[in-house]
Order: sequence, then C-alpha cells, then structure tokens
Amino acid sequence: MSPYLALPRSINTGKRKVLKEDLLGVAQDAGFKSAKTYLASGNLVLWGDHEGGAALERALEDALEARIGLRTDFMVRSPAQVRAIIDANPFKAEAVDHPSHVIVNFLKSPLPAEDEAILRAAITGPERFVVGACELYLDFPISMADSVLDRDWKKTKRSPVGTTRNWNTVMALAGMMDA
Repeated sequence: MSPYLALPRSINTGKRKVLKEDLLGVAQDAGFKSAKTYLASGNLVLWGDHEGGAALERALEDALEARIGLRTDFMVRSPAQVRAIIDANPFKAEAVDHPSHVIVNFLKSPLPAEDEAILRAAITGPERFVVGACELYLDFPISMADSVLDRDWKKTKRSPVGTTRNWNTVMALAGMMDA
C-alpha cells in the first residue's frame, strides 16, 4: 500500500468547514483502506492501492462533493514527490530559523512564466519566492500577516490553484507518510 498526501484547497477557513469525520469518509469513499488527518486544515495522509495524479485528485474532489456538497480542489503528492519538495527547499536556513514563515504552495499545475513575473512585481517587502516543479516556496522573514504579497497577488486575478502549508506542517506530514 502506497501512502499519498492529499491537501484540499481552502477548507476550514471561514465558512468552508469540513469535519474530520467527513474527510476520513471521503478517503473511504474514494477507496482508501486507511487515512489519517493532521490539524484542522484538511491535511490527509492516505494509504491504498491507488495511482496518484490528476485522476486521484478528481476522485477525492468528487467524493467530497458527493458526501457534503462542497467542491474544492485537492493537491495530491506521492512520498517521492514530498521528499523532492523537501530536498528542493531553497530556504533551508530560514526553515530552521523561522519554519512557520516558510511556506510551500502546492500547485495543481506548474506556474506559467507570465504568472511568475506578475508575482515578482507584487513583492513590495522582504518576501521572497522560488518556483518549483508544481510548488511555490515562499519565505516571509518578518510575518505573513504584515505582507501585502498575498493580497496584491490575488488582486491580479492570476493566483494559481493551490493550497499552502507552512514548513512545520510539511515536515509533520512527511513524517506521517514515512510512519
């Protein structure tokens, strides 16, 4: 049985509440033998005999919609992909110094070059980012709350489909996959 990391977009923020029991039910509905959640943001580690990729993302999206009527995107990663994300982190020293301010934005698809240029133009403070294969790595040296990057990026209407997790969460989820 292979584990997968499944990260739904924008749940348990504001009005989009999903109970842990429903998330575990979604995993079961999608055919997984076992699943665990981490924190309240919808993080799932799943074990089963599935193939990853877009088909698995759609299966989870469909299962969530069928179960509670909520449609949202899932970003799914295999253990090898999670390990590659960790190994490719361009902010390793920062992840040790301030791990809750180092963010990985797990994207549904690679970031187009024109979107990268728009994002670079939106930076007005000390924030930095590096584009990965299907991830954005962001470092907020001061604080995310004081950053205008996210707000200004959303104003462009070009914000990519993805979901963010801080470095502490990424490492905890990787540990769950290894267990």
